[in-house]
Amino acid sequence: MKKIRLAYLVSRYPMVSMTFILREVRTLRHLGFDIRIASINIPDHCPEQLTSAEREEATVTYYIKKDGIRGAFKAHIKTLLTQPLSYLRGLFFALRLGQWDLKKILYGLFYFIEAIMVGQWMHRQQCSHLHIHLGTTGATVGLIAKHTFPITFSFTMHGPQDFYDTPGYYLTQKILDANFICCISHFARSQLMMLSPPSNWNKLEVSPLGVDPKTFTPRSFRQHPTPFEILCVGRLVPDKGQFILIEAVAHLIAIGRQLRLRLVGDGPDRQRLEDEVKQQRITEHIIFEGAVNQDHILGFYSSADVFVLASFAEGLPIVLMEAMAMEIPCVTTHITGIPELITSGKDGILVAASNIKALADAIALLMDNPDLRHQIGKAGRQRVLESYELQRNTEGLAEIFRRRL
Repeated sequence: MKKIRLAYLVSRYPMVSMTFILREVRTLRHLGFDIRIASINIPDHCPEQLTSAEREEATVTYYIKKDGIRGAFKAHIKTLLTQPLSYLRGLFFALRLGQWDLKKILYGLFYFIEAIMVGQWMHRQQCSHLHIHLGTTGATVGLIAKHTFPITFSFTMHGPQDFYDTPGYYLTQKILDANFICCISHFARSQLMMLSPPSNWNKLEVSPLGVDPKTFTPRSFRQHPTPFEILCVGRLVPDKGQFILIEAVAHLIAIGRQLRLRLVGDGPDRQRLEDEVKQQRITEHIIFEGAVNQDHILGFYSSADVFVLASFAEGLPIVLMEAMAMEIPCVTTHITGIPELITSGKDGILVAASNIKALADAIALLMDNPDLRHQIGKAGRQRVLESYELQRNTEGLAEIFRRRL
């Protein structure tokens, strides 16, 4: 069977908080696909911090901004000379997206510059289909490329940031022009249904992500840990609700609970979170570990007694799947696609977003009931094995590509 060759466009590759893209790409290659990668930005961590797999990927990735003004000039001159009508069609489309808003028109021009570079790179790679993760700016670049070059176009929809500014991200236009869209959850699919006419709903495929249960294996269970270890992995951003988690932990400490919270991740909220911890005088109980790559994350999971994510908005978090695969009971919020992964009381505990008392009570319940912790941890891994296993779900994505292309 002839290999299917695909171009992937990513906003940043590799990226600490989006290792699932790297796993997906490498698994698709093992399944016989020829995947070529373009990234708008260079990796978000320095070369010596990259894992061996990330270094391999970085060496074969085309970095658009790194190609610079010279690369942009060559791509645009070549397109203008060889495909002048297509070039003008793409330019007018990009400017028209701005709808008389000067700032949006300017951004449209920047996206057009990148789209031409992507199109010429695809021509060199002999790729005719472009797939993009997230429905945000990278997909806008892909959308303009679709209107300029004779290519097909698809993207994977995650959320929540894709839904923050649906007009600004031109989501309805992207749905109309995409050949198909992979949604990581039924919730994501429902949001795209809301933004598009029913005649386009047949484009929307549900394609869940997954984790490798051979990598994320059960950690040793601790019956009566002292202190009780709580782990939260995620970017330090408002979406993730870390302030709520800190409040819940502060409440538990105030009533005499012996616990430690590790926050793994970095982001714009870090200073404010650290200030809050100092103000609460609980610095010895809450540790900011910073961003951690995949070579080191397993150590944090291995020492955790419970995993907590107090998010206000999510897609369907891979970190929950990783924790569940390691039999770590999870406490998280009843939002977006999370209830598709976790049935509360069975393979995790769900609480209302922003409810500090409910979050603290759920953590206390697991602290006081080792048998329940053990039971939920076991059920969580089983849930991942049944529905969120990386190889099986990537095979499902591969089938979508074969059928659609």
